[in-house]
Amino acid sequence: MTAPNADLRAAYAWARVGRERLLTWLESLPGDVYTLDRPDFAFGSLRNVQVHVADCYRMWIAARGLGEPVTRLDARALTDVAALRAAFADVDALVERALAAFTSPDEPRRVTFGDRELEVTGRWLVMHPLTHEFHHKGQLLTMGRVLGFPYPAGPDTDLGLPEEAAALGLLTEPGA
Repeated sequence: MTAPNADLRAAYAWARVGRERLLTWLESLPGDVYTLDRPDFAFGSLRNVQVHVADCYRMWIAARGLGEPVTRLDARALTDVAALRAAFADVDALVERALAAFTSPDEPRRVTFGDRELEVTGRWLVMHPLTHEFHHKGQLLTMGRVLGFPYPAGPDTDLGLPEEAAALGLLTEPGA
């Protein structure tokens, strides 16, 4: 028997492999490049884009999906990639809580978005920030290239292979 939300859990694990590659690359950049403010960049800096991505998970899944109180992250307090790793560790725990809570992931649920009420599912609440992360990953790689630090040849930042996620211990069952 397949565990509830096994498909979502696997998709998120594969995405985490690509995120790890991106974070490793970002750690290789000179320290001031990560927080360098450029008004011509979306959200102003590499760091700020990642803060936005983490907040997307937090707002859609925690606030709207689970009804948890959420305060947006303060980018100025997250001064380096290590701090963003910690923020994403919290996101990982959040996604796991959501996967445990969304026992009927395709059941419609109503959530508030600004002044609108939307009908979505638990599956959508997980997939929206996950796909949004990939949208911004492309921006991050382009921003790095513009700053003179192209992503190196080698492993890409797309979905990791199932065996890569398993090797990193990302595909274990909840509570294992």
